[in-house]
Amino acid sequence: MTTNLEDEVAPNLRMRKYSYRVDRQVMDEMELERVAHPTERTGPSIKEKVKEHLRCSSTKAQSLLFKLVPILRWLPKYPFREWLLGDICSGFSVGIVQLPQSMAYALLAAVPPVYGLYTSFFPVLVYFIFGTSRHVSVGSFAVLSVMLGTITERMAPDENFLISSANDTNGTMIDTVARDLMRVKVASMVTFLSGIFQILLGLIQFGFVVTYLSDPLVRGYTTGAAVHVLVSQLKYVFGIAVPRREGPLSLIYTLIDVFKAIHLTNIGTLVVGIIAMSTMLGVKVLNDCFKSKLPIPIPIELIEVIIATVIASNVDLTGKYGIEVVGDIPKGLKAPVVPDFSLASSLPGNAFALAIVGYGITISLGKIFALKHGYEVDSNQELIALGLSNFVGGFFQCFAVSCSMSRSLVQETTGGNTQLASAVSCTVMLVIILEIGSLFSRLPKAVLASIVIVNLKGMFKQITDICHFWRTNKIDLVVWIVTLIFTVLLGMDIGLVASIAFALLTVIFQTQLPKYSILGQVSDTDIYRDINQFDEAKEIPGIKIFQSSATIYFANAELYEKTLRQMSGINVARLISKKKKRITKLKQQMKKQEKKDKKKAKKNEKKFKGLESATGDLAVISGNFDNDNSISLEMDSGHESPSKVNKKPEEYNLESLGLQKPEVHSIILDLTPVNFVDSVCIKILKNIFRDFKEIEVDVYLAGCHWAIIQQFKQGDFFGKSISKSQLFTTVHDAVTYCLMKHNPSTEQALCMNGCLSLPPSQEQEPETEPSTASGASTKF
Repeated sequence: MTTNLEDEVAPNLRMRKYSYRVDRQVMDEMELERVAHPTERTGPSIKEKVKEHLRCSSTKAQSLLFKLVPILRWLPKYPFREWLLGDICSGFSVGIVQLPQSMAYALLAAVPPVYGLYTSFFPVLVYFIFGTSRHVSVGSFAVLSVMLGTITERMAPDENFLISSANDTNGTMIDTVARDLMRVKVASMVTFLSGIFQILLGLIQFGFVVTYLSDPLVRGYTTGAAVHVLVSQLKYVFGIAVPRREGPLSLIYTLIDVFKAIHLTNIGTLVVGIIAMSTMLGVKVLNDCFKSKLPIPIPIELIEVIIATVIASNVDLTGKYGIEVVGDIPKGLKAPVVPDFSLASSLPGNAFALAIVGYGITISLGKIFALKHGYEVDSNQELIALGLSNFVGGFFQCFAVSCSMSRSLVQETTGGNTQLASAVSCTVMLVIILEIGSLFSRLPKAVLASIVIVNLKGMFKQITDICHFWRTNKIDLVVWIVTLIFTVLLGMDIGLVASIAFALLTVIFQTQLPKYSILGQVSDTDIYRDINQFDEAKEIPGIKIFQSSATIYFANAELYEKTLRQMSGINVARLISKKKKRITKLKQQMKKQEKKDKKKAKKNEKKFKGLESATGDLAVISGNFDNDNSISLEMDSGHESPSKVNKKPEEYNLESLGLQKPEVHSIILDLTPVNFVDSVCIKILKNIFRDFKEIEVDVYLAGCHWAIIQQFKQGDFFGKSISKSQLFTTVHDAVTYCLMKHNPSTEQALCMNGCLSLPPSQEQEPETEPSTASGASTKF
């Protein structure tokens, strides 16, 4: 055993001692292009892309057919011996769980329970054909059901169906038959529209929208939605009549209504609900404890539904205790009905919200299972599959479907391998709809409400995410909490939009406030790291290497420039201001001197002319002044002053103006983290080059991706003052060039594994003196 451990450890230790050495020229961008020969590749034009897209062939048609109808691809290859038994067992398990859940979620949608049974059959069968996830269980889902219930009760409130009571001439009652019929029409129409939205989004390849639904956002949203579902079921547990509210703060108003009506609680209903919930919770705990020993989880929901139905059938719960029951459940399937398009004008917004929420939950859970079991889920095809499920379901009076977390876990843990398990569950539901469903007409609604509440346990467990995100990422924690608050207070539709907007803002805030650092060289390497984070990272004298942890664009470009000036240790603005003042003052002095010189020159010229007219002999006059050359000197100064006045500002250096030159002679901007630049970034970089050049500090760029260089070209970044010779492939190349430029009498060949160092004595002359960047070499 010891020998084996030594054999495993020894290679790792040897790896740490491995070294490499590269001897090459310092590479700026111009030299790299000369050596690497970049090719100008142009992609196909829009016309060519359209032509290729519209081109038809048998291979392309077959590929498109298999993509749109995935069952044609996986069913012929289905391994019956290995997977069939598992899928059948899983399908029966899901069907057993789906029976009580479908009726319970129909109550959430404010439609009769039988329509929950329909929803568990038709859409699931469609997804079996068109879906790409092998493990998700599609059907009724609590979050979508409560969203749908808000819509149906808004479009068909009880107040619109009041009729005169036959027993009391002055009293009124609700026509529940007409109300339920109208609510079913609303649910079918909004489901139909939701399906159309999903199909269209899938066809235009809109599946990428799921990237904006981060894991903290989805988990926070589902936790907030669970609170809405819980509050919506309180009226069934307490047996009280509470109107359903909608809009911002609707949950708060509903809670207020519940507390106001709490004194009207039906004790019988409350007792039934408490017994059902406590029993279900106890059995589910046992399922969790003994899941490794149980072949399938104990179907406590189905057991309770059967027991409650038997008791209610033998005891007149409604007559004796006033307990509300499910009511009539007709046998058989209904013929398809065209949705009522007269309702469509007021439903598109709600339908779109249902489409996005349903898709987001399905694709999130689908990708989790795909990652676990090693296959891929097509996000665009999932949109189309869900859309077709809702589209077809709209004709069969179903309500919007999505992936159910609890049923998906049952399908996966009981041996399900493909959507064949969904086909088996559809068979179970078909038998129930045709023969057994009518037996549950005496089932108390409190039992269904208890099933809904207990199945929220998994969502409420997500509250422990607070501890997880506190340890791992504070930004994700903020997104989780804010999403939960937005969902609870603003509602599930507005809350989702607000949560996505906030999540995107956190990304913007993080790029606006990135980590800025000055890099130093790690001893004996060509590696550069933050000097504040690594003790062995040392700054190179005269060189500042500046790096931002984020890309540079309009939101943070000015901050980038400001931070660079601060961390460089140079007061650039003050030094430029002093330089301009000195130049202005010097010019003013020169102009005054020029005026004096011109006046003296005129006086001397008059004297010269006077003497010339008096003697008429210029040679004699010149001879008389051989020993006194003051006139010629004054005239000479008058000739020199114009050249000094006309001197350009850039021709003055700091030393000639009496200003101290900065200790830093070079600034290297490490653009390795930058993945795009915009016009504002290019403008800021130009300003940086201009200002530091004004104070005689060279600026270089390093680590630019080829795409960034192309964007620089398009943005006219390169010109007379900035060239590609100021762009280097690596920070090490830039540092090598700067040292060679500012120490031309030394040979920068004393490198060990990339360590830049000058010779201990500069008295020895180098064998060769490089004159350009490409002539210098670097070893590492």
